[in-house]
Parts: sequence; structure tokens; C-alpha cells
Amino acid sequence: MSWKHHLAVRIARSTGMQITRRGGRPAFVRRPHRLLRQPVFILSSVRSGSTLLRMMLNSHSSLYAPHELHLSKLRVEFSDHYITDSMGELGWDAQEVTHLLWDRVLDAALQRSGKQVLVEKTPHNVFIWPRIAQVWPDARFVFLLRHPAAILDSWTRARPQQTPQEAAESVGRYLTKLAEARRVLPGHTVRYEDLAADPTTETRRICEFLGLEWESDMVEYGRFDHGRIKAGLGDWTGRIRTGTVQPPRELPADVALPGPLFEVAQGWGYPARRDD
Repeated sequence: MSWKHHLAVRIARSTGMQITRRGGRPAFVRRPHRLLRQPVFILSSVRSGSTLLRMMLNSHSSLYAPHELHLSKLRVEFSDHYITDSMGELGWDAQEVTHLLWDRVLDAALQRSGKQVLVEKTPHNVFIWPRIAQVWPDARFVFLLRHPAAILDSWTRARPQQTPQEAAESVGRYLTKLAEARRVLPGHTVRYEDLAADPTTETRRICEFLGLEWESDMVEYGRFDHGRIKAGLGDWTGRIRTGTVQPPRELPADVALPGPLFEVAQGWGYPARRDD
């Protein structure tokens, strides 16, 4: 992502203004009022334990953490030049109207839940994090990390049809965007390994970050209804269905990773060696 995009994100988050083009020239405009206040986005790669984390957060009396919502697939399209011109006169293009739709849908879901704070965890959100940060300047971010070798191992088992190179490239795209988001956005970082080993401490820290009182029910997430467990909307495997925190699978002592994944592992402090 270019420095211009990074700057636009920072301006939106600090001032509520966005940079757009009017008459072919850049202009600052104030964003439309958002219904959804201070949403929480879990940014993670696939196969990082985000379903476990969202169920633990959803067990809190104030947090509504539904299944994956796939915002990037929810789009508004203008069917002809009349609607394009009409919305243009209001200063809106299809993307901004899409953002209004996102805000309305998420706010309606939160209101229906009866809770106070919405948490969204779709891993694909790492590819649209600049839009999320600009749509909701008051959004809060939780970065969920996991050893890249463990992610790759889990992804390979879930997608046996992919070659090792294809699997590494798929995981690498997520990790690259996640690392990029962490460089730009403020937030709270959680390691899946720590969450699985000591869920009480890690959920306490998340609650502190969100300004909430910790609730012991968060650790016993299996006692609550978190919606249908379905492939494509989060983890659907037997481990998550147990309703209890499971220890992570052990990695080989000497983990070898292709270049991009090795660099991420190093940057995040995970032991690994480069597979040349």
C-alpha cells in the first residue's frame, strides 16, 4: 500500500475527514454520520484461531461477535448513468454508498442482538483494512497472530487440493496484509498460542483494551449459543465444536518456512529457519 493510502487512513481516523476528488481536484469532506459506534475488528490470517476468539468474546454480556460477515463481498452497484449522476450530485459514489450499507447492516445486527459492541472477525478483512479504518474512524482493532508454520500446516490440511507452493502463497497474502495493518493501525495484539495456553489472562487483557469488565464466562464459551457452525462462516472442525479451549498442535522443533513466511515469523518473534 502506498504512503498516500496510509496518510488517508490516518487523516480519517484522527479528523473524521476523507480525501476525495471534486472537479478533478483533491478535496477534504466530512464523512457521513455512522450509526455503528466503536466497532471491534479482529484482524488475522486464516487458520489463526479467530473463531475461538470470537466465541470467547461473544460470551461476554456486552459483546456481539457473530459468524464471519464477509463485508468485502457486500457491494452496491449503480445500474446506469442516471443513478451514477444522481448520487454524484450528493457527493457519493458506489463505494461510499456501499459503506453506508455496511454501517446500516452491522448496526442493525448489533441492535437485534441486544448487546452494546459489535465484533467482526472475517479473516478476509485484512485485505480491506484501509476501508474499514476510514469507514469507522473510531473502530478498534485486535490483531490475532499465530506462528506462520502452524497457519500453513492448518491451511494445508484444510485445503489438500493445493500444492505446497499454492498454500504458502495463499497464507503469505494474508500475513503480508496483516503485518501491513499492524504497522499503520493502533490496536491490541494477541498471540493464539498465548490465548490457548492462558485464556483467562488473554481475555482479561482484551477486556482492559476495550474498557470492559472481564467476565469468567468468556473462558467457558461452550455454554453459550454462538449460532450455526458452518463451513465458510468460520472454523467448522471438531476442535471448535468441543466448546472448550484446545491446546494448539505442536510444531516440529526445526521449522523451515519459505522466504516471505520466514520474514513474518522473524518479525513477530516466532522461531523458524528459511527454507531455501
